[in-house]
Amino acid sequence: MASHGIRDRVAVIGMGCTPFGEHWDKGPEDLLVDAVGEALTSAGVEKDEVDAYWVGTMGSGISGLTLSRPLRIDYKPVTRVENMCATGSESFRNACYAVASGAFDMVMATGVEKLKDGGFSGLAISSPPGDGTTADLSAPALFSLLGPAYCKKYGVDENEFKDVLTRIAWKNHYNGARNPRAQFRKEVAKEAIACSPIMAGNLGIFDCSGVSDGSAAAIIVRTEDAHKYTDKPLIVKALSFVAGPATGVVDNDYDYTTFTEVVASAKDAYAQAGVTDPRSEIAMAEVHDCFTPTELVLMEDLGFAERGFAWKEVLAGTFDLEGDLPVNPDGGLKAFGHPIGASGLRMLFECWLQLRGEAPEDRRIKTVDQGKKLGLTHNLGGSPGECVSYVGIVGTE
Repeated sequence: MASHGIRDRVAVIGMGCTPFGEHWDKGPEDLLVDAVGEALTSAGVEKDEVDAYWVGTMGSGISGLTLSRPLRIDYKPVTRVENMCATGSESFRNACYAVASGAFDMVMATGVEKLKDGGFSGLAISSPPGDGTTADLSAPALFSLLGPAYCKKYGVDENEFKDVLTRIAWKNHYNGARNPRAQFRKEVAKEAIACSPIMAGNLGIFDCSGVSDGSAAAIIVRTEDAHKYTDKPLIVKALSFVAGPATGVVDNDYDYTTFTEVVASAKDAYAQAGVTDPRSEIAMAEVHDCFTPTELVLMEDLGFAERGFAWKEVLAGTFDLEGDLPVNPDGGLKAFGHPIGASGLRMLFECWLQLRGEAPEDRRIKTVDQGKKLGLTHNLGGSPGECVSYVGIVGTE
């Protein structure tokens, strides 16, 4: 895969993120204003200093007017982007490229989604007509296929595998309980998780992420300009995005134990950032835990665990808040829910807090103090066998 990357050429100087949850009293415009306002205050700049804007949303707005209207931006370029669950990260990726190209000095990436009052328990957007060869299954049903496939391939007992999934959900709710911006802020006992009503296959309610409203924003400048605004910028090390061939669902050789798109985007991102051993070099990761078996498989696809051994690492606590490689220290999709356009930037916001030493004490990771300086964010859009994947890496040096 050919990718030159823009390592060390642009930096984040300010971020904002609304609480995620049920915002019955606010529309997407209100959420965008809140997130953008916090980002501007964070960077100490005015909106008129920002040369161009990007807004990521899947269904809460159309065109750049989604952002220009509530912000009262006059005659500036505002671009709307969409790439399924990677939409927020795509907003960030495209905004970074605009600065790296020299086209603009300062830009803002935003993301927003308002789902709770859509009348559906998920996306209110129907997929475009297909050719009739793919199965019409719910998201929980599609992702539930990962578990039995993993157990069969690696010889994991189904009861023990249930403990693994329970541990992932328990970890993310534990972390989210310590995050004032999370939708679900209560720890959940392992017994309650394990015995929760079944949604599909072997997935219970607590194996599935929720639906929420939210928005987040980031301000980007050239790295050489970053210290004019903050002593602690986040330097962009890698931005990788791939769209797969979407043939897994009709390919008899696809075994549902890996996301090949994630493997490809991770390989590209590590090459851009100069990372050779992600397990030892990455301080923290925010990954797309739409369902608990997704997070398990991602640990192997991202190179955090050897093939067939991630389940043991989960049980050993490797990815816990106090572990060697904390994963989803903010609570992840499990605790935040998943407002599509905002999730990717919400993940970056956690890197912003943790790598700069500004996360609350009760969920601050130790790996930064131990000398690790890189944070990874990952989004997966689609379903096993037909998806897009984004992997981004930022650092403090």
